[in-house]
Amino acid sequence: MTTYQVDFHGQRLEARPSGAMHWPARRWLIVADLHLGKSERLARRGGTLLPPYETQATLDRLRTEIAATDPDVVVSLGDGFDDDAAGRALPDDVCDSLRGMANGRRWIWVSGNHDPGAVCSRLPGENAAELHEELTLRHEAGQGPDISGHYHPCVRLAGQRLRCFLVGSDHLILPAFGAYTGGLEVTNPALAALVPQGLALACGPRVMPVPVGYRPQVRGRLARRGLA
Repeated sequence: MTTYQVDFHGQRLEARPSGAMHWPARRWLIVADLHLGKSERLARRGGTLLPPYETQATLDRLRTEIAATDPDVVVSLGDGFDDDAAGRALPDDVCDSLRGMANGRRWIWVSGNHDPGAVCSRLPGENAAELHEELTLRHEAGQGPDISGHYHPCVRLAGQRLRCFLVGSDHLILPAFGAYTGGLEVTNPALAALVPQGLALACGPRVMPVPVGYRPQVRGRLARRGLA
């Protein structure tokens, strides 16, 4: 697995192929948009019936990242649950799994538009609207510099549509970590307005940097320098 080092407003961050962001200096592991319980929420609201395995698949990937980075703090940047009811309806074994991963570390659930309510008492951790440290951590990009989620960015690369980090001058947007989440291409006006120029860091076996918003000749120079 090959990660990608990102220098963002004086902080060295590590974009990981899973879509998680590691902040080594603080020993934080940051993920966005887990959307736990999505299949349950869709079934409850009469939507598409999906195999109910996405929550466990998402947690298995998160457990792997925690084992690899051994963070002091895990931060979920909003939409940790597909809605508040999905959070309350999580099976006991899922809650036990979360408690096991949270044992010995701080766990913070930032509120998102899907899960604005307080974290259920059955689950580990604490609820927050946003976090202010060297950078602001929030669900949706606002006044930068900030690290956020919400948009589920993705990029087309070699004929594939891949989840990606999106890094601009004032915003660093994480991909969705949840197994059943979709994506918004980095060329979409909503994302282009936030990051008119920057890097998309495509997730896969290794993190691949792709310049976005540059003229073709600039992309060529970046490629020759090994930045694309």
